[in-house]
Parts: sequence; structure tokens; C-alpha cells
Amino acid sequence: MSHIQKALTHGLTPWQTVGPFFHYALPWEGGNTLVGSDVSGEKIVLIGQVVDSDGAPIPDAMVEIWQADAGGYYHHPDDPRHAEIKDRDFIGFGRCPTDEEGFYRFETVRPGPVSGPGNSVQAPHIAIGLFGRGLLRRLVTRAYFPDSPLNEADPVLGLITPERVATVIASAEPPVDGIPVFRLDLRFQGDCETVFFDV
Repeated sequence: MSHIQKALTHGLTPWQTVGPFFHYALPWEGGNTLVGSDVSGEKIVLIGQVVDSDGAPIPDAMVEIWQADAGGYYHHPDDPRHAEIKDRDFIGFGRCPTDEEGFYRFETVRPGPVSGPGNSVQAPHIAIGLFGRGLLRRLVTRAYFPDSPLNEADPVLGLITPERVATVIASAEPPVDGIPVFRLDLRFQGDCETVFFDV
């Protein structure tokens, strides 16, 4: 009798890993485009590759982002300034499955700074959720911008050991059709593992 048959006989739920259903169950067409044609603020592209501890690409993961708009407003009712949002051509949330080489790509805007704990100000950033096979919970990290003067005083970046800060700072890539491109690779475990937050 197999362990699954034994579990069923004893009324237990058999163990199995999570996924990989993310590619077809959660994304939607155009889910990686957060901007319309009349969006205000600076349009950018965020790209990256999801890799395992050996550097091998993970082709069946799903990356989710959420962020403030260029004015620092979240397009969500929980933002107390939600009624003040002026940019209605920006949705602030997107999902993208990784391709065969583990790459993701989002069209969005460069976010403005947002308020942090106490009276602090958080540097412009994009929050990232990562779903994948074998993960029981999504992993959460951030993409910061390499040229932001607010990075030095950001309260979240200040919690990360200096040698690991680079894992959440996107690199500037050559622009495409005049649109700035930023890259943040996401790495599970091993050398240069991405900093993921306990949320």
C-alpha cells in the first residue's frame, strides 16, 4: 500500500508540493502592463530572471508586483489619500508568469516616495511577490532604484545587512525606445540569494 493510499485510508490529506498551477490559474492577459496610454509619471520597464540556488532558470513561477504611482499614491482604498489620486490610467498591481528562461517583464511607472513607520519616508520601490512550485507561501521582496537619494535613509533598507542590500537594488539597463529599463533578478537560496521579508 502506498503512502497516499495509507493516508486516504486513515482520513489524512496526502502531502504534495504546491503548484505549478500559477501559469494558468492566476495571471490574466495584459496583467504585466500597469499603465495606459495617458499615464502620468515616467514610464519604465521592470525585468528580471527567477533562478534557483544553482542559477538555473525557473520557468513556472509567477511574479506579482504592487506599487505606488508617480505621486506616491497607492491605488487601493486602504491608502488614506486614495480619494486624492489623480492618475486614473495606472492600476498599481500586476502579475506575470515567468517564461521558459525564467524571465518576467512589467510595464509600469517609476513610483514616488511613500510614508513609512513613524514620520519616515520610504524610498521609491516596487513590492514583489513570488509564487513557485514547492513554496507553501509567497515570498516577498522589493525592487529599489539605484539612483534614488532616499535609499540611504529608507527604514526597510536599513534593516538589511549592508552586504545583502544589493539583492534588492535593481540595475539600470539600456533604455528601449526611450523607456528606462531596470532589472532585478530573484534568486532562491545559494550565493547572492535575494532578501525576502518575513511578512
